[in-house]
Amino acid sequence: MRSRLKWVVAGVVGLAVLIPLGTFVFIHVVEGSTPARLSLSSTPATTGASASDPLTGTAAGDLTGAWRPTSASQVGYRVKEILFGQSHVAVGRTNKVSGTLAIGGDTVTGVDLSVDMASVASDQDRRDNQFRGRIMDVATYPTAMFKLTAPIRVPSTAGSTTVALKATGTLTLHGTTKRVTIDLKARRNGATIEVNGLVPITFADWGIPNPSFGPISTDDHGELELLVVFARDA
Repeated sequence: MRSRLKWVVAGVVGLAVLIPLGTFVFIHVVEGSTPARLSLSSTPATTGASASDPLTGTAAGDLTGAWRPTSASQVGYRVKEILFGQSHVAVGRTNKVSGTLAIGGDTVTGVDLSVDMASVASDQDRRDNQFRGRIMDVATYPTAMFKLTAPIRVPSTAGSTTVALKATGTLTLHGTTKRVTIDLKARRNGATIEVNGLVPITFADWGIPNPSFGPISTDDHGELELLVVFARDA
């Protein structure tokens, strides 16, 4: 009996050691490193930006017209997970972004974007199934949307290739619509306009169930990150 008890204790201790070790290996070796935050591309932006328009090297009117997101766009989430004491940042993204950007002179007059939530994917099928089902219920709420409610004037920052902007509008997630103001960075890059930013999201504020499931616990908040690349509407 005493010998059997020793084996049981040894087994429990061994399991207590192996679970965190296995979790560490899974997170840091099998899953690999977390994707870096979305940011403006590392390729050089168009040079020669003038004082009249830092987004382009020509006159501000060059931007006037309608623009649409390209497949180079990415929108997604970042949220911290903890599995058996090991911390990991889960990231899911999609390039299924549609809508319009309207510019008149040096002013952004309209933005209306939609994101296909069913296409958001991470590096784990089980996480994606939870995201599309219990968490975001994409069958009921298939899209996330942002609509600009106040025009944005592009600042005249001499010699700058990147400008800081604030976009105020309505964001719809999980069927809940709220007014938000998003800090953005934007620039003209060749024939495209790149716009980058993030929105802090507290899940309960949007009626989104906490993503925790099974042995995985998460923060009660995360980030919606975006890098939208616009090209002129043909």
